[in-house]
Order: sequence, then structure tokens, then C-alpha cells
Amino acid sequence: MNDLQIRPASPADIPAIVAMLADDPLGARRESPDDLTPYTAAFDRLAEDPNQHLVAAEREGRIVGTLQLTVIPGLSRRGATRAVIEGVRIHADERGGGLGGRLIEWAVDESRRRDCQLVQLTSDVSRTDAHRFYERLGFEASHVGFKRTL
Repeated sequence: MNDLQIRPASPADIPAIVAMLADDPLGARRESPDDLTPYTAAFDRLAEDPNQHLVAAEREGRIVGTLQLTVIPGLSRRGATRAVIEGVRIHADERGGGLGGRLIEWAVDESRRRDCQLVQLTSDVSRTDAHRFYERLGFEASHVGFKRTL
């Protein structure tokens, strides 16, 4: 995996990233790769926020993975800064080869580098394979998450 580069995503990466977001049963219902307008606007907002880090994993000029790391300063836990990992996706023909672990390892290392005391993530209750993956990487299923669509 020495040929893998994890780097900040660029506007040119948006189509490949959105395609990966849409390439599963949950994403297929909520993503629209045929209209990139809202994704481009979201990318611009992310690029303006120094606490947002959207990355692309690239191999041989091809985007094969992505995730978003958000750094959140806070008061709880004695003023701890935490990081949240979101939108982890691996290209379908790259799954099972260790790329997901490399991306999460990058996110954890980057969180430490940014003086975070905690790194957390959520995973849809239906993604049982993902839950096992995160637990193998040292994450604990310690909380119950709630969402409210607005």
C-alpha cells in the first residue's frame, strides 16, 4: 500500500467521492450523483472551515477512498477537543484490502496531531460489518446515537 496517498480532497474529486457515498444501500437512497451542485456548495463550505478535513485516498491517479474529519473544541471532559470521523467510504473494488484501516489510522493520527483527546464516529445500526471493523480498530460501542431529520 505504499502507492497510496491520503491528501486533502479537491473540487476535482467531488464526482468520485459522491459516487462512493452513493454506492451502498443507504447511500443509494440519499445521494444524487447525477446532480453535483449541492455537493460543490458543501465542498466550498468545508474548505472555508479550518476544523473540517475532507480527504481523498488516491492510488495511481484514482480516488479509492474518502472520509471527513471534524475537530470540535468543547467544555466537557475538562475542555477536551474531540474529533469526529464521518463519511468513510472505500471504492467497491478496493474493499477488504486494508485501505479502510489505513484511512482510520490516518484520522486517528491526525486527531492526535491536532491535540484531540477523543476521536469518535457513528455508524448506521444496519452496518454490522462496519461495527465489527471499527471494534477491531479499537473503537468501543459506548453510546446510543440519536438523529432527527430537519
